[in-house]
Amino acid sequence: MTTNKIINIGINYETIYRNVKYPRLEFKTGSLILILPKKYKNEEKLIRKHETWILRKKSFILEALKNSENKKLIMNVNQKEFEKLVKSKIEELLKEEKEKISKIFFKKMKSKWASCSSKGNITINSFLKYLPKNLIEYVLYHELIHLKEKKHNENFWRLISRKYTNYEEMEKDLFIYWFLIQKQVLKQSLL
Repeated sequence: MTTNKIINIGINYETIYRNVKYPRLEFKTGSLILILPKKYKNEEKLIRKHETWILRKKSFILEALKNSENKKLIMNVNQKEFEKLVKSKIEELLKEEKEKISKIFFKKMKSKWASCSSKGNITINSFLKYLPKNLIEYVLYHELIHLKEKKHNENFWRLISRKYTNYEEMEKDLFIYWFLIQKQVLKQSLL
C-alpha cells in the first residue's frame, strides 16, 4: 500500500494491490483509493483516463463536507430502540411492496448504510441510528427494492422514485451524514 499525489490536480491517493482482475477507483471514505491487480503497472494511465471523474467526485465530496457543517447527528438513540424502529418499518414496507425477507442483521459497516443479500437477508449498519428518521426509512426502502432489482440500474431508480421522487437529494444527504459519522462517531470511538 502506497500513498501518492496526482500532481496536476493536487489530489492524494492510496494504491492497494489485491487479487482482483480489473483495476478500480473508489472514493468510499472521501479519499481516492486505487485498487489494482497485483502486477498492474499503468497507474498513471488509469488516473489520466479517469481524471474528469476524479475531479467531479472530489468536488462532490468537498461540497458534502461543507454541507455537513449544517447537519447534526442524533446521538440519543440506543441500539434496542433503533432495532425496534427498523424492524417495525421493514414490516410496514414489506406489506406495502408485497415482499418477504429472510433475516435482519445489525452491524457496524465501513462503507455501506445497509445491504440486501441474494438470500433476502437485510444487514443494517448500526451507524444508521444517528440519522434522521426520514433517511433511515429511505435506506430501508432502498434495500427492500433490491429484492425486486439487484443492480442500481434505470429500473431500480424508477422503482425508488415511486415513493421517493427526491431520491437524489436523499442520496446526497446520506453522503453528507457519512462524513459526519466519520468525523464525530468514529473519532470518538478511537479515543
